Amino acid sequence: MTKIAIVSASSQLAREVIDKLVETKKHEIIALVRKDPSQYPPQPNVKWVQTNYEKGELVGLFHGVETVLCFFPVHLDAGNATQKRLIDAAVEAGVKRFAPSEWACGVKLESSLDAIPWYAGKIEVGHYLENLNKERKVIEYTRFQLGSFMNYLGHPHKTTNHVATIPFGFDFEHQYATVVEGSLDSVFTFTTVQDIAGVVARAVEYEGEWPAIGGIRGSRITVGEMLQLGESIGKPFTINWLNKSDLEAEKRTTEHMQGFDLHNSSPEQLGAFLQWATRGILLAVTRGVYDVTDEWNKILPDYEFTQVEDFVKKLWGNK
Repeated sequence: MTKIAIVSASSQLAREVIDKLVETKKHEIIALVRKDPSQYPPQPNVKWVQTNYEKGELVGLFHGVETVLCFFPVHLDAGNATQKRLIDAAVEAGVKRFAPSEWACGVKLESSLDAIPWYAGKIEVGHYLENLNKERKVIEYTRFQLGSFMNYLGHPHKTTNHVATIPFGFDFEHQYATVVEGSLDSVFTFTTVQDIAGVVARAVEYEGEWPAIGGIRGSRITVGEMLQLGESIGKPFTINWLNKSDLEAEKRTTEHMQGFDLHNSSPEQLGAFLQWATRGILLAVTRGVYDVTDEWNKILPDYEFTQVEDFVKKLWGNK
């Protein structure tokens, strides 16, 4: 069995990935958390370990580990200090592969940090890994990029085991969409959490070299096609049109995100955050930030990804 370390293993997406890795019965998993590990359910070949993420401790924990998968919320990691310690400890311990806390967007993110500044840490950590390998390869890595969770389109239906969904952008339940004027041809990539976990489970077994940019293109759809999909299933959207110039004039900082936990907030806090964040995300969509490359699709040509149309019709068609 290969040994895999999951960092910030209590995160919802991490839990989905752990479940999939356990299902394969091929791995020994070290699940790292800050909280009391006794609160997490026992699973075969999973060891929950409490840690404060200090480098010396991490080097010991990573002994014999082949792959480290990180799920930190980057906006809560000041200066990306913890994730950089993780990388340094992984290199010192001889870990072969590292996946930083990416799990969103695509390759054009760096050019739109004015729109979504809470993701700046993903770029800094990506550069850190790139610079580590500048002279010679010291650790293999891939930045898993996947657009947005397709499961959000199913809200409030339960379509995941752990990831909590939110009504984002296209709210099929209330037939309401927020769209930037002139963005009908802008592309969204949506990937189910099941497909994310499925690709990761295949990736840790992949014998070739990981691509530094690891796009997972679940399903690619334009804004206009999404609106047409609503029409086709009898759930046309009422559209809230946003002016792109107004969005570009807004000043966004990470102050709104300080200490904010998307999944443990009051309805009022969540509503205010979604209103603020959605405007930035939709601006980023017009710049191609959520149009994801397909590196892992090419590596795993036999993997069948869930498509938006099938997902939406199954949940919302004829209802």
